[in-house]
Amino acid sequence: YSTDFEVHRNWLAITHNLPLSQWYYEATSEWTLDYPPFFAWFEYALSHIAKYFDPKMLVIENLNYTSRATIFFQRFSVIFTDILFIYAVRECCRCVDGKRAAKDILEKPTFILAVLLLWNFGLLIVDHIHFQYNGFLFGLMLLSVARLCQKRYLEGALLFAVLLHFKHIYVYVAPAYGIYLLRSYCFTANNADGSLKWRSFSLLHVTLLGLIVCLVSALSLGPFIVLGQLPQVISRLFPFKRGLCHAYWAPNFWALYNAMDKALTIFGLRCNFLDPTKIPKASMTGGLVQEFQHTVLPSVTPLATLICTFISILPSVFCLWFKPQGPRGFLQCLVLCALSSFMFGWHVHEKAILLAILPLSLLSVQRAKDAGIYLILTTTGHFSLFPLLFTPPELPIKILLMLLFTVYSFSSLKSLFRRERPLLNWLETIYLIQLVPLEIFCEIIFPLTPWKRHFPFIPLLLTSVYCALGVTYAWLKLYVSVLTERISVRQKAE
Repeated sequence: YSTDFEVHRNWLAITHNLPLSQWYYEATSEWTLDYPPFFAWFEYALSHIAKYFDPKMLVIENLNYTSRATIFFQRFSVIFTDILFIYAVRECCRCVDGKRAAKDILEKPTFILAVLLLWNFGLLIVDHIHFQYNGFLFGLMLLSVARLCQKRYLEGALLFAVLLHFKHIYVYVAPAYGIYLLRSYCFTANNADGSLKWRSFSLLHVTLLGLIVCLVSALSLGPFIVLGQLPQVISRLFPFKRGLCHAYWAPNFWALYNAMDKALTIFGLRCNFLDPTKIPKASMTGGLVQEFQHTVLPSVTPLATLICTFISILPSVFCLWFKPQGPRGFLQCLVLCALSSFMFGWHVHEKAILLAILPLSLLSVQRAKDAGIYLILTTTGHFSLFPLLFTPPELPIKILLMLLFTVYSFSSLKSLFRRERPLLNWLETIYLIQLVPLEIFCEIIFPLTPWKRHFPFIPLLLTSVYCALGVTYAWLKLYVSVLTERISVRQKAE
């Protein structure tokens, strides 16, 4: 079983047995509570149901306790909470233009979108095989997106504010929400050319949004502020001591950066440019979650990642402010914020790629260019999740599920845009096809070689670096597409 079973079992035990004042201090297990308070209350609510399945799972000292009843309860709770995700998908499908001509229901954009979201390979393996509660959290995000698309701005803002206090990783896309709400809700009218009409600013709307944020934050953090524990909660939510990269390298810019540092180190040692005695013993390829000093390239600090992330999201935010383009512009900015944060964030998990893939699904059924970017990002991002399922019995399962989803994605989107240009060019196609020999090498050939004993992390390194190339390409291509679209709209307006 994955370590996340023990993570959430421990959180069930902490919230069930200890008073609120000890939730963010308890450290019997290494898997301490590091999610925002709303998620802690969610675990507290689940614990009162869990006690009827197996009360022993609620004993804090029962580390790594995995009875059948415990596993069944945890699996079932994920399935049950996915009801919210299903409802959110339904609401998102109502926001998509379903007027495109189709021979039957299977080729309608709304049906394709429903399948792409409900049958998403990444979410399926992360939640229902590896085990996490991402389904209902993404349900909250997609439902907030749907409400904004329906111009139900206060509902969308409330849902997103609640989501942030369930899992703080969604702060990645907060700039998109903030700018869109300010631009579309707080300014109630535009000039004829689409520019901002400053006189239409509504102080009432700003006040209402501020009240929502303040009330939700007070409900979540208020008790800990009263107890004087806010610094402790924040230190748990943002543990910068964990290092630049997660144990599984996320396929982002830092994966390429780390690989380059390793390559330069090896080259320097062979050419006697480096002193072997001065090279740090800890290795980024050891899979350790810790602070690390690079050997050749400058070491990266949390502040450096914050600056890179901020700079990378600025163009998308500016586009949304000056040329909002309605819900479509909001979705584009949301995906770019998610991807930019994934590319340059500190200690990014590989699972965070879903934060960009799922909302990009809504764009993929509306325009051929977005569909092509979606296929590249989805195929590459999903493949990068393969190391999460590392046992031999899981190998055929993940390959089969990946193939089914990928074949459907390609065939359905190709059919939807059959009258337009090809979704991928020949170079993009070759890149994606090369994932097949990479998987064969990592799963079949490499374990039979003597390298496995001395360099066990090589498959993870190759997977993250190769997938990082695809994710980076998709991010740049989407950015170029958005900027080009905005320039084109401006030229037509003039």
